[in-house]
Amino acid sequence: MTWPFYLLTALSLSIGWGIRGNFGHEYGAMIPGALAAMAAVLLSGRADWHRRVAYFGFFGALGWSFGGSMSYMHVIAYTHSGHSPSALYGFACLFVVGFLWGAVGGAGTALPAFLERERLTALFGPLTAVFCAWLLEDLANALWLAGDPALRHEDPLYWFDTDWVAAGLAVCVGLGWALVRRRFDDGSSLILHLALGWWAGFLLLVNLLGLRMTPPRGDNWAGCVGMTIGLWVWLQRRGLHGATLASLVTGFIGGFGFATGQLLKLIGLTTAWQTNWHSLLEQTYGFINGLGVAVAMALLAARAPLVRDEPPRRRWTEVYAVVFVLVGITFLNLRKNPADWVKAKAFPEMLHGMSVSAWFHLAYLALAVAVVWLLARHLRRTLPVLPANWLGKGQLLYLVFLWWMVIGNFDRAQVAFAPVRLVTEGVIYLNAVICTLLLFATVSPTKPPTGGPSETPVPAAFGAWTKRVVLIGLVGMAFSVVADWGITRAIYGDRPAPGANLHIRFGPNATATKAKPAPGQPHP
Repeated sequence: MTWPFYLLTALSLSIGWGIRGNFGHEYGAMIPGALAAMAAVLLSGRADWHRRVAYFGFFGALGWSFGGSMSYMHVIAYTHSGHSPSALYGFACLFVVGFLWGAVGGAGTALPAFLERERLTALFGPLTAVFCAWLLEDLANALWLAGDPALRHEDPLYWFDTDWVAAGLAVCVGLGWALVRRRFDDGSSLILHLALGWWAGFLLLVNLLGLRMTPPRGDNWAGCVGMTIGLWVWLQRRGLHGATLASLVTGFIGGFGFATGQLLKLIGLTTAWQTNWHSLLEQTYGFINGLGVAVAMALLAARAPLVRDEPPRRRWTEVYAVVFVLVGITFLNLRKNPADWVKAKAFPEMLHGMSVSAWFHLAYLALAVAVVWLLARHLRRTLPVLPANWLGKGQLLYLVFLWWMVIGNFDRAQVAFAPVRLVTEGVIYLNAVICTLLLFATVSPTKPPTGGPSETPVPAAFGAWTKRVVLIGLVGMAFSVVADWGITRAIYGDRPAPGANLHIRFGPNATATKAKPAPGQPHP
């Protein structure tokens, strides 16, 4: 792979991560996941992957979304504290959070590189069933919270501020799908491995062992530990050893990126430059994460077997994936814009008897109908506006999604813009311009894979690499965490670093408190 491949993938995830910081949580994390996955595929030189650009974007977005459930702001604050044990603990936890985020994200990104079309497209049904269950949960939560997220602490279902209800719903959907199908297929098995793994991690680490990363903040990290292990078990049982390798590569590089990005922020805070340092942390972390995706996909591009899309079974999934990326991800994030417009008094609260948010939803619905109708028609009769080859179609999808989110993100910020926003929206815009140039000016020539057989993967082709990655990753984790802590101590000593509230994890001055217990249990 050439340098434009690595740079485009890294900048794509950096852009997405910078935007994610303005929208947050699982939906925000879909943006970098989709961008990086599509960027890597487009410059991979793999013609068999080009047709699957939308699938890569879809599964990349899903994989990276799960990490958005983890709480980490207190972990960052520990590194600011000036308290040596807390700072070391903070950098170690940042590595863990970054690893978990990258591990699931990397596996999701790599999945379309290995599954044949029949198995890949069969996942859309059960995944959609999970989406519907979670949508109903979100609607119920919205009605309960009545616009005040602080009320979640009074929810009778509150349990260490985790997504245990969503994990329980996923178990029900997985079992229900298997019951309807009268067998455990790839989809139901994947859902159950993830959901039951989440439950195992949460119950063991938090409830049995009493391990709390950042009390009183949520402990979804523990569920993510179990979910990641469950995912690895599913991948190994299905013979998807290359996806496991990709998961480990992106996990370890992601862990390094989160901890090191925070160190660079702490170094930057010693200067007199007043700017949005947290956004610089996010974009730096995103860039390093993107390098992790690039490294993983470069390894796979030379070793993964050919994947075939003939005959094109379930062509509707191609429309589904495109609509999910273009309309679904953008809507789930940009729907937050109207509240900021009203808050900044750029819009009145009501327009002709309807809220600005209601008008926004109606406008997006019209757009969604138009996109779905045009793509469905394209399946029957090619639309002249779309490129004739799959590489061109993938480039168009990437380009439209990239600028849709860049413009939508700026549209949210511009109503209350300030000079410190230049390192966020300004850098994001500049990087998007660079990505546009890289996308069209440096397309790699297509070539078949050279590292393995053309039909089926051989576990040994990835086993040796997996062992190397685990060994190097563990050594790198220990070294980077200690180095980050040591450099921070050398700069600040016992003096708290600016830019965060004081949070101490250990000792008599600890600020950590216990959170509300499980439903039905008394407070401690």
